[in-house]
Amino acid sequence: MPRYSAEFIKEMPKSDLHLHLDGSLRLSSLIDMAKRTGTKLPADTVEGLKQLVFKEKYNNLGEYLHCFQYTCAVLRDMQNLERAAYELAIDNQLEGVNYIEVRFAPQLLIDLPNGIDFDRVMHAVNDGLKRAMQEYNQTEAVLSGAKPPFAYGIINCAMRMFGDKGFSPYYTNLFQLMRDFAPMDVIKLAAMELVRASVRLRDEEAMPIVGLDLAGQESGYPASKFKEVYEYAHQHFLLKTLHAGEAYGAESVFEALTECYADRIGHGYSMFIPDMITDPDISDKAAYIRNLASYIADKRIAIEVCLTSNLQTNPAISDIKQHKFKDMLDNRIATVICTDNRLVSNTTVCKEYQLALDNFDIPLKRLKDMVAYGFKKSFFPGTYVEKREYAKQCLEYFDRVAKRYGFI
Repeated sequence: MPRYSAEFIKEMPKSDLHLHLDGSLRLSSLIDMAKRTGTKLPADTVEGLKQLVFKEKYNNLGEYLHCFQYTCAVLRDMQNLERAAYELAIDNQLEGVNYIEVRFAPQLLIDLPNGIDFDRVMHAVNDGLKRAMQEYNQTEAVLSGAKPPFAYGIINCAMRMFGDKGFSPYYTNLFQLMRDFAPMDVIKLAAMELVRASVRLRDEEAMPIVGLDLAGQESGYPASKFKEVYEYAHQHFLLKTLHAGEAYGAESVFEALTECYADRIGHGYSMFIPDMITDPDISDKAAYIRNLASYIADKRIAIEVCLTSNLQTNPAISDIKQHKFKDMLDNRIATVICTDNRLVSNTTVCKEYQLALDNFDIPLKRLKDMVAYGFKKSFFPGTYVEKREYAKQCLEYFDRVAKRYGFI
């Protein structure tokens, strides 16, 4: 197995297809934004927040998700939101990432009494990303063809569940208005409102909203509950990914594929753990997993792999070599290295690649395949022909970098 240096990893072209905006702020910017809006944080220093909130290890996914109450609070200011999107694109550009798909839940940031509606939220995010893209693509390296251009898409997240705890003005108001309805019916209504608004803004204003995601607590809130929402996305050519196989097993991934037409799977590592299968009708769990993995591999349905995040939220993974990424590789599944949350997981795309390459047997050809999947399995905001041309540019650049480092 070749030894891939940090310099090579930084220089090779990369993508990040599973990247939460509200989990990827600069910590110093979070503090600055909180001061600007008068938002109270548990600490007002980088060190203090790392100790109290943004930790190296979390006890479970719920504790991990707890961090978002602070980031979402400061992002309900449109100046802060645009800044966060701009800085996120810049941070990726600085580590050689050419393409990002930024995902977040717009409804967590809506605050109608203060004039912040869906369209304002989306425009703030898009304005920040577009400004960073335009600046980068006017550099000499890009204009001369020495480096591929930077591009991005936006994925909107529907929430699997939400408690009326006052965390989100949008959901608080919605639960009050629909107090006589079952909570799941309210959540599904919000998800349908989100997908309709996403399609409208994409079609009417050519905003690069490229996909729909289903995020939040997975166990107990199956994807099948959102079948109608995903049918609407499917019928309107909005591509689809879901958090599945993160805190719930193979059945969650199966539902994402069969009920929600998933084009990609977020995380997917629990899919390979037989003990997480709960359906009593599945008697041969090993065969079920084997058949599911074979189907995913054959259909080239990419899995968005987030190694550090999985290590943090699943105490059962005590060592990176225990991660089911190895099973994905062994089953020849299309895998894409992603960060999940740069701030909450204290990571970068380069760190995630280094973690994967240092701990798993990945020869150069397989590495190039993984890089290629990041572009070819993206929800690129253009035609298929345009996506192919962009992927070709990035992979030709990969070959030039590999040759310069003596791999070719």
